[in-house]
Amino acid sequence: MSASLLARVPVPVKLAAPLAVALLAAAACSSSSSSSGSSSTSNSTSPSAAAPAGSASSTVITTKTSSGGSFLTNSAGRAIYLFMADSSGKSACSGACAAAWPPVVATGQPTASGGAQSSDLSTITRSDGTKQVTYDGHPLYYFEGDTGPGTDKGQGLNGFGALWYLVAPSGSSITTAVTISGSGSAPAAPPSSGGGGGY
Repeated sequence: MSASLLARVPVPVKLAAPLAVALLAAAACSSSSSSSGSSSTSNSTSPSAAAPAGSASSTVITTKTSSGGSFLTNSAGRAIYLFMADSSGKSACSGACAAAWPPVVATGQPTASGGAQSSDLSTITRSDGTKQVTYDGHPLYYFEGDTGPGTDKGQGLNGFGALWYLVAPSGSSITTAVTISGSGSAPAAPPSSGGGGGY
């Protein structure tokens, strides 16, 4: 618009165009920050970004007592197992196996409590990039069949090609039948052919 035409336009109209441009710019910025804010929120709560069972910024490994002695649990009392097919520092459980026996994972350095020893705790990197907690070189797992703290239905099961056992604070497997205080009897020591799936 030329200066002479602009001079003839009433003042309210002269201000309307710049004001409209400013309002459009502000709306675009607000929409952009709103959508990027909701995008980051949805990413942090999406199933793909959700942390696996047992993960935390600082996973605590502690102990509980059973008729077979002390064994490792997480801080909520959930039983922790080792897989006899694993080699030291390497997990042999992935895919369907890891769905039935979820790895104990951490995003930070795991810590020890109770009878667990800090010097025996470490992590390995799984093929999906998650950090799996190890104890005395054994990768650690939960059992999907456990209904919560105080259960150890995975004890002595034979699944995915090998046996699964609770872990003693010494790092060795507990191969006997155990009764967890207040939870009744656990499965008998002779291995069953169950264990959450095929071999």
